[in-house]
Amino acid sequence: MTLILLLLIAAAVLVMGFIFIYNKLIHLIEAIKNNQKQIDIQLDRRFKVFESLLNVVKKYMDYEKSTLSQVVALRSKAEAAVSSGDEKTRMEAENDISRIASGINVVFEQYPDLKANQSALQLQEEIVNTENKLAFAKQALNDSIERYNATKKSFIESIIVSLFHNVLDQNFLYWQLPEETVKAREDYTVKF
Repeated sequence: MTLILLLLIAAAVLVMGFIFIYNKLIHLIEAIKNNQKQIDIQLDRRFKVFESLLNVVKKYMDYEKSTLSQVVALRSKAEAAVSSGDEKTRMEAENDISRIASGINVVFEQYPDLKANQSALQLQEEIVNTENKLAFAKQALNDSIERYNATKKSFIESIIVSLFHNVLDQNFLYWQLPEETVKAREDYTVKF
């Protein structure tokens, strides 16, 4: 009788542990999806701020025309990639938009009237703030992917993942830095 009771208790503990691990993996997957949504929010915000800024600067510079067309083309490319499920192409397009955003400050320096325009300055600051928030969101996504990948490779977790492969074994793309940025950081030297 006590053997049966011990076996029932052991089975209950195993089932509870199994449920706990399954739920933990689901929680990690949902955290990744939430972080992806946070990036989407910042990307949308950045695009709207870009549009507002470019409308303000229209009367000041010819650069705006090519910038706007580049941003719109890249945004369309990113949206098409989202529709087709091509996350890598989406990331490349969004990283190209970030490069354009980083060049806006240089262009502002060429237009003294624009530098004095309060709306333009506020929108320029918004782009910088949005890029910073986007960088934090990308890092949070990469961190959550790393936690998930490490957890699903753990001993007991890997067994449960193999049992529920379709639900628990997912592959997520890290949001990588553009190749030029990586190269620039690798080639960086301090000059005296």
